Amino acid sequence: MTTLSDRAGLAAPPEDLGERLDFALEAARAAGRFTMQHFSRPRFEIEQKGDGSFVTEIDRETERRLRRMCEERWPSDGFLGEETGESPSRSGMRWVVDPIDGTASFVHGVPLYGTLVALEQDERSIAGVIHMPALGETVYAARGLGAWHVATPSSGPTAARVSRKQDLGRSAVATTAFDTLAGRAEGLELIGRLERACGLLRGWTDCYAMLLVATGRIEAAFEPIVALWDVAPMSVIIEEAGGRFTDWEGTPTAHCTKALGSNGAVHDEMLNVLMGRA
Repeated sequence: MTTLSDRAGLAAPPEDLGERLDFALEAARAAGRFTMQHFSRPRFEIEQKGDGSFVTEIDRETERRLRRMCEERWPSDGFLGEETGESPSRSGMRWVVDPIDGTASFVHGVPLYGTLVALEQDERSIAGVIHMPALGETVYAARGLGAWHVATPSSGPTAARVSRKQDLGRSAVATTAFDTLAGRAEGLELIGRLERACGLLRGWTDCYAMLLVATGRIEAAFEPIVALWDVAPMSVIIEEAGGRFTDWEGTPTAHCTKALGSNGAVHDEMLNVLMGRA
């Protein structure tokens, strides 16, 4: 039988994909528990990178722990992390992690930071987890296995589904930080276009905005500056939840520098606004 993967020229997902998703969920939660030992307790050094973003020793130690977990459980897989770099893959699989997505929130005691774990096959995300340790909220998904939402630490998983809202003019849209746009004339123009086109425009930050899309609470989240580890889980999670995830040209990929996740219904209209076509 010809599968969708065959028709698209993609490798079939591994037979142990469910087991790998369970591992990703376990790893993200374990990393999250470690970060919570230090959250709101700023007894650690805070550095500022060349791009202006923050990094701490907790970021680095959390990533080292995630790397050890992946290498011990899946020794043939590759690994890519924001802080510790890349290890090559012998299996065709690669784990991509961001130990603390939203370090600015973390160091300021704001609970909108997350731990991101994704599994790639041939540069395509096939499993992913967004775990919000301070909120106790998690979304996770794998290709063909659906997207799932755990709203509180004591609740069980329920299906994650995007919003059905069709009209961008009545939709809620979020991005991490408007300061990435406001310093440039074209950025100010974009903010103006978004304010006119969207029903509600907010800065619900980092991975939390994409989690809100996947769980149907907002209609779209856009990011003008991203790296792979910032968005690797989002493509599979949002798509399995019934939405779309692309770059700003409309290409469905997490290997991008500008990202848009949406419920699908408002996606093309959002692309037109972002690219100045509307």
